[in-house]
Amino acid sequence: MAENETLLETPLAGLHRELGGRMVGFAGYAMPVQYPAGIIAEHLACRSGAALFDVSHMGQAELRGEGAAAALERVTPAEVQALKPGRQRYALLLNGAGGIIDDFMVANLGDRLFLVLNASRKAVDVEAIGAALPPGVSIVPRPDRALLALQGPGAEAILAGLAEGVAALPFMGVLETPVAGIPALVTRSGYTGEDGFEIGVPAEGAEAVARALLAAGAAPAGLGARDSLRLEAGLPLYGQDIDETTSPVEAALTFSLGKRRRMAWDFAGAERVREELDNGPKRLRVGILPEGRQPARAHTEIALNGLPVGEVTSGSFGPSLNAPVAMGYVARAHAGDGTALELMVRGRALPARTAPTPFIPHRYKRTPSISTGAIA
Repeated sequence: MAENETLLETPLAGLHRELGGRMVGFAGYAMPVQYPAGIIAEHLACRSGAALFDVSHMGQAELRGEGAAAALERVTPAEVQALKPGRQRYALLLNGAGGIIDDFMVANLGDRLFLVLNASRKAVDVEAIGAALPPGVSIVPRPDRALLALQGPGAEAILAGLAEGVAALPFMGVLETPVAGIPALVTRSGYTGEDGFEIGVPAEGAEAVARALLAAGAAPAGLGARDSLRLEAGLPLYGQDIDETTSPVEAALTFSLGKRRRMAWDFAGAERVREELDNGPKRLRVGILPEGRQPARAHTEIALNGLPVGEVTSGSFGPSLNAPVAMGYVARAHAGDGTALELMVRGRALPARTAPTPFIPHRYKRTPSISTGAIA
């Protein structure tokens, strides 16, 4: 970011400062990295109760027009046309070389599709999707909306006291219902591995909703806890764990490829995806558990017998595990669970091993009759 560039603010900026949030620049926005309780306390509050995150910096957009789902399938391998009204799906936006432009959420609202895009990629996404749309279908950004994430095992009880119908909502379900009297779009999803909800509201109603959720028992939480929670949950972060050079196969995101799409191969980047599925990619995203207490941060070299075999893309201390955790890419021959590795931290080779993700089991509220095939 340029030194003289002014950071944007979300509709909750005043509330963050009132609550003592320490503001930092993130994706062009002033965002709270933590509150006075601290990152570890906020992380554990989400695992044991409920935490409230401001994610209004994320992009929100509507896809309108007849044939919108088929049009979106030109740039994503997800099965959008099979998505039923009232349901949401995790999807990847791919370029012609099979690299990931972004990962996003798409919900079917019946008369339109609703998209949630990563903050740093929303302008790129809108341009890429818009370029693939036929006449009569349009993508309409919604910068007039805010987005809150209420996450944790206590989220349902808190939200159910302020909104009707949310307790019956299954994982990846979508509901339009007022929250604390404010019209809202509620999805049962999130980025922590816990049960929870994302709540989209008009910008002018965001503070009233946030205050109601906090008054009902949610703890305010910032970017620091959001990052440690998603890392323990094994969820990739765009710009660190996935980018335009990464394929869905390398990134271990093949669950997002629709079965019908893997038969037709009619999406952007299909040639690379098909080749890697058939013959295996050169590298794979894996979970990593360092031994001892020293975290391995992003860009740490991964070695084996003194030779480089990969790189850490995300690494931190995992408060729920009380131990360091990491993710990264290693050559496919060394990607099996339990493979011994060396992490080159400050000139020292620290022992580690590959491990399955998530490091902390997901606790999404699933309905046996509904197969989601997706993460939040």
